[in-house]
Amino acid sequence: MDVVWENRALLWIGLKYTFKLFAVVTIFLVFYGPVAYGVDLSPFQSIVMALSVFSAAHMAEIVRGGISSIPAGQMDAAKSLGLTFRQRILGVIMPQAAPIMMGPWTNLAVDIFKSTSLAILVSQADFLFSVQKRATAKGHYMEFYIAAIIVYFTCCFVISRAGAWATRRMRVGIAS
Repeated sequence: MDVVWENRALLWIGLKYTFKLFAVVTIFLVFYGPVAYGVDLSPFQSIVMALSVFSAAHMAEIVRGGISSIPAGQMDAAKSLGLTFRQRILGVIMPQAAPIMMGPWTNLAVDIFKSTSLAILVSQADFLFSVQKRATAKGHYMEFYIAAIIVYFTCCFVISRAGAWATRRMRVGIAS
């Protein structure tokens, strides 16, 4: 990590930002925090902003870990060729780190999808809450919850398969 990031202040800020940022805490902070300063956000705006901040923190940690997994000699070799920092990162480091990062990226996508059910914490109706309302109205709890399970499983499975496919595509030509 130290070899890649030359600005120590940005490194420190990034590490503090990504440390222990949880979805529930973020949702509450984004929903109730701005009210203290006179900013009124709708529940939907709060959820979108909170999940964006949450996913950005975790994405930053995934990218940091992926870049750190590349041997320092790769950066040194690119530097000795006279490449700029941007060229070193985009042309040398990221193509090697991307396949390593695909697994965690896929897990993050599934986690964000599942975290949308936390929207109910700030009175924003989500899919599961809608299922619960319908099940209560119709009195068919088992059928509605099984349908919800199938929808959640299908979405998570599709995300997982897409991530596996992307990983295989990126690993073409890379010795394992």
